[in-house]
Amino acid sequence: MPALHPQLAADCHRLGTLNSATLLLSKNAHLHWLILVPDTDCADLLDLPAAALQTVMADCRALSGFLKSELGYPKVNFAGLGNVVPQMHLHIIGRREGDVCWPLPVWGQLPESGPWPEHAVQALRDALSATCGLRPCNA
Repeated sequence: MPALHPQLAADCHRLGTLNSATLLLSKNAHLHWLILVPDTDCADLLDLPAAALQTVMADCRALSGFLKSELGYPKVNFAGLGNVVPQMHLHIIGRREGDVCWPLPVWGQLPESGPWPEHAVQALRDALSATCGLRPCNA
């Protein structure tokens, strides 16, 4: 697996790994903003071989389902941009009416926030382990 891009490492809590990727949580605690970093050197999602794409999308779908069923988000935003950080990473963001950016996109709109408290990060790891098969990293 390629090393994690320094910007992703600086901006995120590392949660663990899924079948296709490393899973991160944005340190901005306003929203549950998950970032999936596939185990590949490909720059774009649609460049992945079919089998790898299927595995990545299955993980994305599981994470979306988790955000909706376990955390109560009625809407999930999904994007793969990579204009600033070239390493492929996919954004899976829980959204609800009345959140700090609603109805605007989070990019350029999300106010600064402190990082998630470690107990909340650990609780998220535990829940993702139970529901999505996350293999947690050490806190």
